[in-house]
Amino acid sequence: MIYNTMKNYFYIVITLSFITFQIHAQQVKVPVDTVIVSSHSTNIKGKAIPYKATVGFQPVWDETGIPIASLSYTYYKRSDIKNDEKRPLLISFNGGPGSASVWMHIAYTGPRILKIDNEGFPVQPYGIKSNPNSVLDVADIVFVNPVNTGYSRMIPGKDGKMPDKKLFFGVNADVKYLASWINTFVTRNNRWRSPKYLIGESYGTTRVSGLALELQNMQWMYLNGVILVSPTQIGFKFDGPVEVANRLPYFAAAAWYHKMLSPELQNKDLLEVLPEVEKYTVNELLPAIVKSGYLGASKKEEVVTKMAYYSGLSKKTILQHNLEVPKVYFWKDLLREKDGYTIGRLDSRYKGMDIKEAGERPDYNSELTAWLHAFTPAINYYYSQELGLKTDLKYNMFGPVRPWDRNKDNRTGENLRKAMAMNANLHTMIQSGYYDGATTYFNAKYVMWQLNANGKLTERLSFKGYRSGHMMYLRNEDLIQANEDIRTFIIKSSTNISKGSKY
Repeated sequence: MIYNTMKNYFYIVITLSFITFQIHAQQVKVPVDTVIVSSHSTNIKGKAIPYKATVGFQPVWDETGIPIASLSYTYYKRSDIKNDEKRPLLISFNGGPGSASVWMHIAYTGPRILKIDNEGFPVQPYGIKSNPNSVLDVADIVFVNPVNTGYSRMIPGKDGKMPDKKLFFGVNADVKYLASWINTFVTRNNRWRSPKYLIGESYGTTRVSGLALELQNMQWMYLNGVILVSPTQIGFKFDGPVEVANRLPYFAAAAWYHKMLSPELQNKDLLEVLPEVEKYTVNELLPAIVKSGYLGASKKEEVVTKMAYYSGLSKKTILQHNLEVPKVYFWKDLLREKDGYTIGRLDSRYKGMDIKEAGERPDYNSELTAWLHAFTPAINYYYSQELGLKTDLKYNMFGPVRPWDRNKDNRTGENLRKAMAMNANLHTMIQSGYYDGATTYFNAKYVMWQLNANGKLTERLSFKGYRSGHMMYLRNEDLIQANEDIRTFIIKSSTNISKGSKY
């Protein structure tokens, strides 16, 4: 069926099959194998870019070929390039686990982004606007929603029973079925020759790190690049003194932003302050925390004074916590005496207001509340009114995926390292916001160091930092720079590859 929309876009709707089930006494149709294609144009870096947008549902099959899940995805393909041989494909995942691909889709790399102010705070009326910084000029992009996120759902069998959740909800299961799904997508869309990239945010970095090796070993699909946005530990363990010491550079960044440091530091630029704090963290603070109660009174006083100097916290607070101030306490305490506000976990630029100034943790995540405020109306409007998807399915910003099996969670980083060792064309870039208190930028640097344990991956690993939080692209200045960093990364790692994958 071909029809015209209010915006004069043509949609081609091909519905191959549907599955129905009861929700609140209403039948809701879950597309199993469906595509809706529309034609658009946007302007990126001053150039008109025509593209086709495909809203699709593609099955996940069991070993007997029976669909057990249907994954929703959105695929943007530049339409003025006829030969895909050298055209990169960027496959995008968000995290959670249990989070939809909405965040990077309509706020980062896609051709349309939500309306927010220049610092990333919600504005009304809600809506969508063009993204002049999208990387669609250099790569086609597919945003994938794992099971129970977005519109993706499990499919009941003929007996009405749902598939075993263990097939989807766990570190290894997630990687396994998504690798198979990617194989099908690449085959259906004739992208086997294209340079291929994975980008994951937060838990999505655990996902894409595991996928890099799974695609290579089990699907025989070799990547050109992996982009880790606000990475988790991806399996590298740094509990104890290392984890405690690594908090300080983030504390310093957040305190600097809120003007809680001494004038000597406050008058410096953030990127002058942080290297100083990082050096102290590695060379002085870590050994001091290792010694703990045996540090000695004079040395302990010296360390506490320095920690207070760099963190904006009081010496008393640091002493009361035996040098180990939890991040959750920091979010509550940093501004307690100044104005009584809390600061955000995922982005500490955001302030929150608790019912009581007393306490050890904020009442809520101020940044996440603001983000859901802006994203939820925008994505629902966008699919319905601009991409032509009409459904009674609820778009799950966060879906039910618990319990999540963490078995062998420690392998994903090692798997990425192994994939890079086996594939000389594979590059990795890490992007982090300095004000991210959940997956801190200094932990991201630490992860990069662990990936490069033998020192031989230096030329294929890079770190980029930004003056915002977990979703650094919400701040317009960082949206511009972070997309440009991806653009440069893709161009650099997808050229000169005809010379061969070799050392």
